[in-house]
Amino acid sequence: MTSETLESLRTERRGTVLSIQFHRPERRNAFGPAELRGLRTLLQETAQDPRVRAVLLTGAGGTFSAGGDVTAMAESLEKGELPSMFHDLVGEQERCVREIVEMPKPVVAAVPGVAAGGGFSLALACDWRIGTPQSLFVTAFPALGGIPDGGLTYFLPHYLGIAGAQELLFGPGRVGAERARELGLLHEVVPEGELSTRAWARAEELSQGPQQAYAEIKRLVVASFANSLETQLMLERRAMVAATRGQELPEGIRAFREKRRPNFLR
Repeated sequence: MTSETLESLRTERRGTVLSIQFHRPERRNAFGPAELRGLRTLLQETAQDPRVRAVLLTGAGGTFSAGGDVTAMAESLEKGELPSMFHDLVGEQERCVREIVEMPKPVVAAVPGVAAGGGFSLALACDWRIGTPQSLFVTAFPALGGIPDGGLTYFLPHYLGIAGAQELLFGPGRVGAERARELGLLHEVVPEGELSTRAWARAEELSQGPQQAYAEIKRLVVASFANSLETQLMLERRAMVAATRGQELPEGIRAFREKRRPNFLR
C-alpha cells in the first residue's frame, strides 16, 4: 500500500479486536480504487491473523463513507477514462464486500453519520451495525444516473424484500436512524457520544465468542439465499457434526453443565 492509502485507512488493535477506519474526512471518507485495494489488503491480512477475533469498520469525522469519490469520477470523465476507472472501482468494491462477507470473524460496522452509495453497501456486508440518531443511509446511485453496486441489489431485497428495496432504489433513497433500526439495517442506535465505546464493546463481546461457529454461521446465512430448505438442512447437519469434533461445542456443553460461562479462547 502507498503512504497515501495508509493515510486514508487507519487501524487500531485493542486486544483481539482490530478497528479499520476510513480516514479521508475532507472527502467524507469517499474512496477510489486505491483506497479499496488498501481495505482489501487489510481485510485479507486480518482474516489470517490469529491475534484478531473480531473487526470494527468505521469512518472518521462523523461520517462512515460517502462511497465512491465523485470528484475523482469527474476528473476521470474529463480525461476520457471513466469506463476504466469504474471498472477498477466497482471491481475493488466487489472484492472488499466478498472479504467482509467471507471473513471467518464477526465484522461490526459503526456508522456515525452518512453511509452512501458504496459506503452503504460495505456497511450492509457487515454482521452487526451500530448507529446514532445522526446515521443516514443513502442509495446515491440514481442521483448520479448510476447503477447500485457492491451488492446493494443483493442485500436490500434480502433485508427488506423486493418492495422495500424498490422503495429505496426508486424513491428518495434516504433512510434515517430510527427507520433503519425498524427495518433491520441497523441493529442498535446509541447516543452520538457513545458510538465508539459501544462499537468497541460489541466487537469485544463477539471476539470472546465461538469463532469457528461464527464463521460457519456466516457461511450458512449467505448460502441460505440460494439453497432449498432440504439443502440448507443438510448443510446445517454437516456443520453441527463437524463442530462436535472441534473444541468449541464440547466446551459450551461442559460450561452449561457446570453452570459457568464458556471459555472459547482456549
